[in-house]
Amino acid sequence: MLVICYDIADDRRRNRVARLLEGHGERVQESVFECHLDAARVRQLKAAVDAAIDPHADRVRYYSLCRKDVALVICHGTGGAPADAADVLI
Repeated sequence: MLVICYDIADDRRRNRVARLLEGHGERVQESVFECHLDAARVRQLKAAVDAAIDPHADRVRYYSLCRKDVALVICHGTGGAPADAADVLI
């Protein structure tokens, strides 16, 4: 699983990145997405996000989690596990 989080200063750029990510994963918080992608799709998504942001004003972080780490994810508060979590958690 790839966790992508961002801090984007401009509303238009932020909305553009959110739309890109919505097509590749599930929004789990306002600026955090969980994606299940193969290596080629990760490269394509990163290139699209890089093209959409201003590297001097915005920040995007990518965290790769293996199945073992995904099983250790704990959610508190509203919401629950992503819809496809059953396919990942063992």
